[in-house]
Amino acid sequence: MDVLVGGFVEAVRLLLSGDAATWEITGLTLRISLTATLIAAIVGVPLGAAVALTSFRGRRVVLAAANTGMGLPPVVVGLFVTVLLWRSGPLGAFGLLYTPTAMIIAQAAIATPIVVALVATAVQQVDPDFLVQMQGLGATRVRALAALLGEARLPLLAAAMAAFGAVVSEVGAAQMVGGNIAGETRVLTTAAVLATSRGQFSLAIAFGLILLAIAFVVNLVLTIVGQRQSAAVR
Repeated sequence: MDVLVGGFVEAVRLLLSGDAATWEITGLTLRISLTATLIAAIVGVPLGAAVALTSFRGRRVVLAAANTGMGLPPVVVGLFVTVLLWRSGPLGAFGLLYTPTAMIIAQAAIATPIVVALVATAVQQVDPDFLVQMQGLGATRVRALAALLGEARLPLLAAAMAAFGAVVSEVGAAQMVGGNIAGETRVLTTAAVLATSRGQFSLAIAFGLILLAIAFVVNLVLTIVGQRQSAAVR
C-alpha cells in the first residue's frame, strides 16, 4: 500500500514540479498515440464502411481478418514492422527504425483492424434501406454515405476510443521498433517497464498513473462530444 501511495505522490510531484523528462515523455506518448489513432481512423473508417456496404467475393474472409486483427499481439506487429524497417529490409533505406515515426507505423497497424471491424459492425446495424432512401431524396452517394456514418456516430466514437486505448497502453511493439531511447522514443509504457526493471516502483507507478489520466481525459472528451452530438440530433 505504501508503494501505491508513494507512486501517486511521485506522479503529482513530477507533474507539478515541471519535471522536463516526465513532460517530454508524456508529450511524446500523446503525439504518437493520437497520430496513430488518427491514421487508423482515416484508413479504417472508409475501409470498414466499404466492407459493410459492398458485396464481393471473400467479404467474410476480410471481416474475419479484421476481427482477428482486434486481438493481434502487438509483439507480432512490432516484429513485422522491425523487419520492414531494418537496415536490410524493404524500407530500411529510410532509416525509420528506432524513431517516433516507426512507433506511429506500428501503433497504426495495431489500431486499424480495430477501427475496421468496429465500423463494419456499426454500419451493418443501420437500416439497409437508409442509403437508398437518401439517394432517393436527391443526395449524392458521398453525401448519403456521410449521412449513414452520422447515424452510426456513437459506435464510430467507440471505435476511436478502442483504438486509442489499444495504442496508448501498448508496450511490446513500441519497445521493439522504438528502442526506448531517452529523449527520443521513450514513452510512458516503456518508461514504466524500465523503472520497474530497476526496482524504481514508485516511479513506475507514477508513469502508470499519468498514463491512466491521459486515457481518461481523452475518452472523457470523446464521450462528451458524442453525447452533445446525440443531444443535438434529438
